[in-house]
Amino acid sequence: MSRTRSRTLLATVLMLAALVLVGLNATGTLDPLKGGALAPLTAAQSWLAFRFAALYDFFTSPREVQGLRERNAQLEQQVAELQQQLLQSQEQQAELSILSSLLNYARENPTNRYIAGDVIGRDTSPFLKFMILNRGSDDGVSRGMPVVTNQGLVGRVTEVTAKAAKVQLLVDPEAAVNVRIQSSRAEGMAVGQLAGDMSLQFISQDSPLEVGDLVLTSGLGGTYPADLLVGEVVSVRQMASQIFQEATVRTLVDFTRLEIVLILSNFTPVDTSPFRPTPAGP
Repeated sequence: MSRTRSRTLLATVLMLAALVLVGLNATGTLDPLKGGALAPLTAAQSWLAFRFAALYDFFTSPREVQGLRERNAQLEQQVAELQQQLLQSQEQQAELSILSSLLNYARENPTNRYIAGDVIGRDTSPFLKFMILNRGSDDGVSRGMPVVTNQGLVGRVTEVTAKAAKVQLLVDPEAAVNVRIQSSRAEGMAVGQLAGDMSLQFISQDSPLEVGDLVLTSGLGGTYPADLLVGEVVSVRQMASQIFQEATVRTLVDFTRLEIVLILSNFTPVDTSPFRPTPAGP
């Protein structure tokens, strides 16, 4: 009986103590005691967490670093491939633009037949005199055929092999072409210059000639067909003591950037040498 009574008393005391602790905790009275009791446990927990993280990094870092290196290599390969694709796309776009311009030129001149050729070689000297095309006699190219772009006359074929052709450029000092001023219809001759321009000669002092006038081939001499754009007048020199006035003609073709050109395949130069006057004998 006494043992039962003792147990009941103990349970009652514990219940009262629990109620008292709950009440003290609700009022915040036990906060200092809880902080002191939990501080060692918090420190121990932090120490264990730090040591666990260090051990985890020690065992897993080598594999993660290797994985990152492999992933980085893959990304670099993808970047290189994308750059190559972008470069190819830009090259195709540039080539498409050139071909489109040449096609428009061919449509505007339907009476001519053309052979398209890529520029595969240039004069190595500072002054451009010729270039090499990847079209030759096997493609129907022959000596004397004019070469043009949508910007105007480039020159004419002077040498041909089975697979290639050499083109003498208009700015070659040994090149000359009979021309006509579009506005006044005055005729003269344009001769290539080392500076990259052309000298317009044999224009009568009475013929109107102004800066900006367009210069076309006249067709005289049989070397070129008529009405091919040679360039425009950029300066005029007139002297009262001279029979002819002179001018500087600048071609509209950028010879340093030519990539694709057109060869006029249906034009055959006319040999006028039998009709030229022979020099008088001694």
